[in-house]
Amino acid sequence: MVPNFTPEENNKPSRKKPMFPVQDSLRQYLKIHGREVKLPVSYNDLLRITYSIPLKDKYGKDTLWEKAVYDMRDWEYIRSGLVKMYAFLKTEGDLTFTAHLDVARIDYCSFGNSHPFRIRIINKFNDNYDHYYIKIADASRIYGLELEHLLSPNRITYLTHNNTLVEEHIPGIPGDVFIQTHLDGPATNKIRLAKEFVKFNERCFVRLLGDMRSYNFVVDITPDIEDYQYRIRAIDFDQQSYEGRKNLYLPQFFKENIELVNLCSKYLNKQSIEQYQAEERTMMAFRVASTRFRLMDLLNTMARDKISTPEKLLQLKTELGQYFHNPAFNKCTSMGQLVKRQLKQTLQKNLALIQKNLGKFED
Repeated sequence: MVPNFTPEENNKPSRKKPMFPVQDSLRQYLKIHGREVKLPVSYNDLLRITYSIPLKDKYGKDTLWEKAVYDMRDWEYIRSGLVKMYAFLKTEGDLTFTAHLDVARIDYCSFGNSHPFRIRIINKFNDNYDHYYIKIADASRIYGLELEHLLSPNRITYLTHNNTLVEEHIPGIPGDVFIQTHLDGPATNKIRLAKEFVKFNERCFVRLLGDMRSYNFVVDITPDIEDYQYRIRAIDFDQQSYEGRKNLYLPQFFKENIELVNLCSKYLNKQSIEQYQAEERTMMAFRVASTRFRLMDLLNTMARDKISTPEKLLQLKTELGQYFHNPAFNKCTSMGQLVKRQLKQTLQKNLALIQKNLGKFED
């Protein structure tokens, strides 16, 4: 990560990314690893909306979400199925606790690529509520979710069935809201936040997750001894290995993130940035080592799949090859192969050190 931010007009993701279907090989992977489950309600069932009401926030501002209202003839089937689906996500399908759960609201968003439904589940005893999301099953997003689960410090719960994708809610303050309301607050530790942004930037680039503008990630704040720790978590995985420009996989180059980049420039020197990058790559290398069989299965499946266009593939492998001065990138014939090559390029030094240290203990 470079300390200086240079905005570029062409650092913009595609306005409309096509959906890529889930092929048989990916479906088989999902079944083997417990992600493919027969669900009681499908995405298409939720499309049977009678009418919708725009949702506004507490300040009266449009949220881009709409409250969906259904015909009573469909509602009981949908309501019951959504409660069961929540049990699948949270308790492996144990329906013992569903009697006191209900659907408080179904929201729909026509903005963006995935056109998600947001389901609010409420506990009728204490009015506590939780959310989860139902979307169209897009292969790009599924690969992104699985790579996040395997390579990031965060675990992800999601399920698929035919063209339906169900995701748990990822808690945190939306990045754009955090920048507006928390960044300059007296309690914010800007040095720790800058450190986390460097690590987040590194995670995205190593696994080629694109379009991490501030509204596509959240900031999770954890009270710690005498202060706070921060974790930046991606919440949008549509742009996993799709775009052709290298800089679209580096959050530091988006103008929406300029305030966070400025923190890095102000509080971190070159040596600190390089230290934090090395720390993050080392942790990712440990995760690669511990999940190597499942990860290789995923990458081999991804390598045979089509999740981008030939033009974008050519552009990205050319730019990465030039950036790393490594012609091996030019041999990649799919985005999946490119992710595998990128992981090898960025983590091979760390993996070698891990292997060397393991050898010391084994002796």
